Amino acid sequence: MGGDHAPSAIVDGALAAARHLDLQILLVGSPTAIAPALERHADWRGLQVRVIEAPDVVEMAETAVAARRKPRASIRVAAELVAHHEADALFSAGHTGATVVATHVAFGMISGVDRAALATAIPTRERPAVLLDAGANVECRPQHLLQFALMGGVFARMAFGVERPRIGLLSIGEEASKGNDLTRGAHRLLTAAPLNFIGNVEGREIYSGLADVIVCDGFTGNVVLKTSEGLV
Repeated sequence: MGGDHAPSAIVDGALAAARHLDLQILLVGSPTAIAPALERHADWRGLQVRVIEAPDVVEMAETAVAARRKPRASIRVAAELVAHHEADALFSAGHTGATVVATHVAFGMISGVDRAALATAIPTRERPAVLLDAGANVECRPQHLLQFALMGGVFARMAFGVERPRIGLLSIGEEASKGNDLTRGAHRLLTAAPLNFIGNVEGREIYSGLADVIVCDGFTGNVVLKTSEGLV
């Protein structure tokens, strides 16, 4: 129910996935809104597609905590389907913050992780790298960046087959003394951690392939992401 031109554009993409991949699709939202989007596709009844009713929606103008206050919102219902093993994965093109909150409520947190992070795959000259946090946490402490590095390393190993991911800390200079209190504190923690930490990475090295995982706070990461989108 969220995202640009929803639900029609979302339904179009979901049906394309159902046609070309071995997937069962559960469309979560208002059946009366979803039905016309489905009917534009003559073959939809022959696909593995079901509609799951959710009467409420978290609008883009609402705060992320609306996902906590609206237990029957589409994003909450979708997250609960995964939590109850009725679905294997969740996709949302809607309110990013609400998605993070909904999944936090439904799944809880991994032991040792204080905050969820948004990870995005970015192209480099060698192979895809992982940038996180890309926007979930605009204010961070050094230990959060250490946790992001650990999670990003697992992501790089599982998704891209990197046996020993190189972890870089996004900063304004290569030297450990460069940056603000956050990056200097994170540098100390990362240096002491059992990680393949290669030190600070400057903005010009993001796409070079120097690092397999690039760690930063969500404010910086989101600026990097949106700047990259605009440049492309």
